[in-house]
Amino acid sequence: MKSLKPITRSPFRIYLGKKYYRCKRYLEWYVGRKKYAAARQNTLLPYTIFKHKTPLLRELKDVDMWLQHNKIKNLILASQTLNKLLIKPGETFSYWRLIGNTTRRKGYVDGMILFFGKVTTGVGGGLCQLSNLIYWMTLHSPLTVTERYRHSYDVFPDSNRSQPFGSGATCAYNYLDLQVKNETNHTYQLVIYLTDTHLVGEWRADIPPTQTYEIYEKEHWITHEYWGGYIRHNRISRKVYNIGHELIDDEMITENHAIMMYEPMLQEGI
Repeated sequence: MKSLKPITRSPFRIYLGKKYYRCKRYLEWYVGRKKYAAARQNTLLPYTIFKHKTPLLRELKDVDMWLQHNKIKNLILASQTLNKLLIKPGETFSYWRLIGNTTRRKGYVDGMILFFGKVTTGVGGGLCQLSNLIYWMTLHSPLTVTERYRHSYDVFPDSNRSQPFGSGATCAYNYLDLQVKNETNHTYQLVIYLTDTHLVGEWRADIPPTQTYEIYEKEHWITHEYWGGYIRHNRISRKVYNIGHELIDDEMITENHAIMMYEPMLQEGI
């Protein structure tokens, strides 16, 4: 069991930390040995491996709706850079290497970001919805997630949640990246677009799917910490079925631990 505690860092410490980890990432991108996916193809690959969509607008407690409308503008820009990307055998998809820094010069606007458990604003805010979508879709594919970061804080109570807690991927340029490697012998294609109401994504391939996947929460618990707060924990696993829907694997995907920014609803006597 992992225990967390809120950390207070000075603005100077945060600034130096960002500089250090960004430089480290640039070295990895341009000096490392990974082969990064970069080619796009207008023609869609013939087979859909998995498709998912998430609503563009949600009413969140104490969050102004203009931030969500700005988020849509940011999602449009970021999605255009990723749409119809090919990931060939041996290549790695890097979320931030493709999108780049989200600057006003590129057209990005202020959106909602989570900073040490607090809701604030920042240029390019809201792109975690896109990284969450890609991560969730990848868990339903033969592709391998090689780098993913969880949210350290659980900011909003569950409301109409359709996916397990902790099944997303947080992002921050460029040190909190989402990377996916194609360790298969076939080419995959990422398709991303927006409708009037949803952000939509697909993984497509040059061969039909031979497996299906079920992502589920295996364990979930909350601990009351010595410093007074609560930590939410869970483990997420994946069942893999063959084309005849026979179970061929049941594997643990990840373990999540997040500081709760609200008090849990505990039943009397618990």
